[in-house]
Amino acid sequence: MDITSILGLTLGITAILVGQALEGGHLGSLLQFTAFMIVIGGTIGAVMLQSSLQVFLGGLNMVKWVFRPPEYLPKETLDLLLSWSHLARRGGLLALEPMIEEQEDLFERRGLQMLVDGAEPEVLRETLEMELHGHEIQQLESAKIWLAAGGYSPTIGILGAVLGLIHVMENLTDPAKLGAGIAVAFVATIYGVGGANLIFLPISGKLRYHVGRNVRLKEMFIDGLVAIANGENPRMIEAKLQGYLV
Repeated sequence: MDITSILGLTLGITAILVGQALEGGHLGSLLQFTAFMIVIGGTIGAVMLQSSLQVFLGGLNMVKWVFRPPEYLPKETLDLLLSWSHLARRGGLLALEPMIEEQEDLFERRGLQMLVDGAEPEVLRETLEMELHGHEIQQLESAKIWLAAGGYSPTIGILGAVLGLIHVMENLTDPAKLGAGIAVAFVATIYGVGGANLIFLPISGKLRYHVGRNVRLKEMFIDGLVAIANGENPRMIEAKLQGYLV
């Protein structure tokens, strides 16, 4: 569980609500269903328009990483690669064959299979890097839907404010309806700007951070496999891969 994300979101929302209370406002004045529908519905629609279904659903699925990040275990990966290196040094690459089925990660399983099959080091690197690059692009595109939402949300909020003011102008002769229109106008702006800067943009940043970490871990794995394929000394492999632990 990512405590930083939970604390950050809680702190941000709490600061706004407490500030509202200190100014003498009421929580109910910030709860406007019409404004919420305009801003959130309009933002989702705009994001869906610019994205493919696969990218859009991928971005929604990745949002769980904000609070429950994917495992990032570079030390464990280093230890695993070193154990394979020692095993290959004693019994050859075929000694690693029983380890293939033990790998839950499909990328790692495929890489180890290529190593056991005797793929040339450069072919091994090129193949895995190409697969990693494609996977990285796919994940970054999915993470960008939240960046897009952060860009559209404030503008949709302004649109909601204009709609509220239009409602006000249409009912200038009826004071009873003026308050609702003005409330929608200002609250829509709050939802648009607040949603972008408290939720959408931070989510995008956190997802791209995790994608970067995953790519770095996979790059470490590729370098380790290539070093094993080249028959390098385990101590040299360890020294080479230590840089990924920084």
